[in-house]
Amino acid sequence: MKSKKLNIAKNIFLIICGIVSACFGLKSFLLPSGFIDGGVTGISLLVSNITKLNLSYLIIIINIPFVILGYRQIGKVFAIKTSVAISLLAILLIAAPFKPITHDPLLIAFFGGLFLGGGIGLAMRGGCVIDGTEVLALYISKKSTLTVGNIILILNIIIFAIAAIFLGIDKALYAILTYLSASNTVDYIVNGIEQYTGVTVISEKNDRIKKFIINQMKRGVTIYKGEGGYGEKKDIDILYTVVTKLEMSKLQTAIRQIDPDAFVIQQQIADIKGGVVKRQALH
Repeated sequence: MKSKKLNIAKNIFLIICGIVSACFGLKSFLLPSGFIDGGVTGISLLVSNITKLNLSYLIIIINIPFVILGYRQIGKVFAIKTSVAISLLAILLIAAPFKPITHDPLLIAFFGGLFLGGGIGLAMRGGCVIDGTEVLALYISKKSTLTVGNIILILNIIIFAIAAIFLGIDKALYAILTYLSASNTVDYIVNGIEQYTGVTVISEKNDRIKKFIINQMKRGVTIYKGEGGYGEKKDIDILYTVVTKLEMSKLQTAIRQIDPDAFVIQQQIADIKGGVVKRQALH
């Protein structure tokens, strides 16, 4: 029960920090200069710039369909938390006394995206969203052959194209910079500081490679039993391990030294729970 309460308190803290960060990015950077971002927030900013309607109202109105989608796709708790977070953001956009920080367009695009993306990422870590783009992309991906990433890319291309028509090419290009800054910040916060790589190794000298990973790198190894399908059929051991991005170079060098002909597959991993990698990182 105590652990559950701490987790709830942590999520509330993350969401509040996310709302404040997003509000700061909008009021102190993007709004005064008429810059926009991608996603649902970008749509709200674009409509606000074109129609001069209050951004606070637009953020609530435009996000309503995405909250409903979130309720159907993810669940009631998610929809409630998202509704409250978006409402608080709208209120803070009216009440917060944040002032413009700079008039340099590059700084506005970069730091506006940084704080807005940081806010979106923190809210996601808290279990909700203040930008419904991912919810829409998830819904469409289940109904089509497009991936979530492809859908978000298509949506943002449309937003930036409309921005180029109504706001001018310069602001559309700055909007792309803002989006890149925001999306990278979201990835950084949601996926964690360390990025992990899953490595699959097929080698005649798998025993030596396994010992290096365990003894020298202090990482765990999973061994899959496989069978060669090309040429002579024979049983082979397939090694699988997870290392941090910073350790990848060390592992690659060792594998090349042990067996230059080893077949190595790398896969980026967003996050992991438990295991030797996590335990080692805590020391």
